[in-house]
Amino acid sequence: MLKTDLLEQIAKDLKSLASSIDKLILIELDENKNEKSSNSKAKKSESVKKEATEKEISLEDVRAVLADKSRLGFTSKIKEILKGFGANKLSDVSTSDYPELLKLARELKDE
Repeated sequence: MLKTDLLEQIAKDLKSLASSIDKLILIELDENKNEKSSNSKAKKSESVKKEATEKEISLEDVRAVLADKSRLGFTSKIKEILKGFGANKLSDVSTSDYPELLKLARELKDE
């Protein structure tokens, strides 16, 4: 084999190798894109679930439950619960206490 033939073969092989590397890079980029998309969807799903479980309880939510319990005859017990939170009325209760207040109100039943 002549030197020029050998150089031509090496050049051809290098071009083929470069083409294969380009294809491999494209495949890797596509896989990473799909993986990131999948991870992003999973994170969004987790975020939505977390937001749903940690939904902030509004004054209106608590007021509605307390009003229902009051109509059922638990007005004096509701006042006792409010006093347990250091409040005379619902608006004096801290929003951070709403979950516990709701829990106690929902537990009120005829004895």
